[in-house]
Amino acid sequence: MGKYILKRLGYMFVVLIILSFLLFLIYNLVPSNRAYTDANEQVKTMKHLTPEESKAKFNELYKEYQIKYGTDTNNKLVRYLRWVGVMPNARGDYIGLLQGNFGYSYQEKDDVVNVIPAPMKNTVIINIFSTILALGITIPLGILCAVKKGSRGDKFVGVFTIIGYSLPVFLIAILFIWLFCSKLHWFPPSGMKTLGVNLEGWAYIKDRAYYLALPLITMTFCSLGSMTRYVRASMIDALSLDCIKTARAKGVREKVVIFSHAFRNALIPIVTLVIGWFLSIFSGSLMIEQMFGLNGMGDLMITSLRTSDFDVIMILQVFYVTIALLGNLIIDIAYGLVDPRVRVNK
Repeated sequence: MGKYILKRLGYMFVVLIILSFLLFLIYNLVPSNRAYTDANEQVKTMKHLTPEESKAKFNELYKEYQIKYGTDTNNKLVRYLRWVGVMPNARGDYIGLLQGNFGYSYQEKDDVVNVIPAPMKNTVIINIFSTILALGITIPLGILCAVKKGSRGDKFVGVFTIIGYSLPVFLIAILFIWLFCSKLHWFPPSGMKTLGVNLEGWAYIKDRAYYLALPLITMTFCSLGSMTRYVRASMIDALSLDCIKTARAKGVREKVVIFSHAFRNALIPIVTLVIGWFLSIFSGSLMIEQMFGLNGMGDLMITSLRTSDFDVIMILQVFYVTIALLGNLIIDIAYGLVDPRVRVNK
């Protein structure tokens, strides 16, 4: 197992290097020049300079910013290595990702490392609770539908999940806002907290929970359809295995047959989806965040794309690539844990 994990980590490192280099090349093809923009903006603030002095000062600042950003050369490989932090810039300084320099956000006027934590925190909070709630509902419901296959309850859940799976997220969000906000007046339609009020402790937690309740309900509802049908299909296949028929013929209790034998055989396809859900808590839900006015990772990504905030975009893309690579490794290891027949040491 240890050798397998080390081997996979080595492959993941190579893939990460290749993908990050490709991403770096793609975003460097976009026509933008940070050094020119920053030098020009700084010169504009120097109103006392004559036109000749302004031009000279611009050239001086432009060269300094090129050195700072590592763009004083057209060699893309050199610029990539400087961006990562394994090659020094023209002054001999290492100021890349490995040194903690994740760039600067022009939209937020702050370092990227200070821009990401707040949206990440909001996204993780709402996604982890919605994922746990959805799994707590869909797994037992899918098992029950598989055991009671063809019953009225199974047919009702089937119709319900098809409707929920087919409706787009924005339409469900609009319906829930209309029902819970306009008609029942249970929740606010948007926002993260009560404006103009500084709360602390338990009052702060209750206020945040009040504003996040409706987005959480919406995200959970949108997740029910696919997972319920997935668990149901996996359990139906598992219940038809010969080992299940043998266990029943030997007089094994039905609960033991379902949860100890059938469910373990059904776990392989379910594990893939469950781990994928938990890994997606970092990515955010763009539609939900836009509909409910939440400051999350999805909203940050789309805002950065609209404003050409490339430093933020690059870091987020590299982060998501890393999460995806780790997710594949975790899924493979989980296969071996839930099913001894799967060997992950070769």
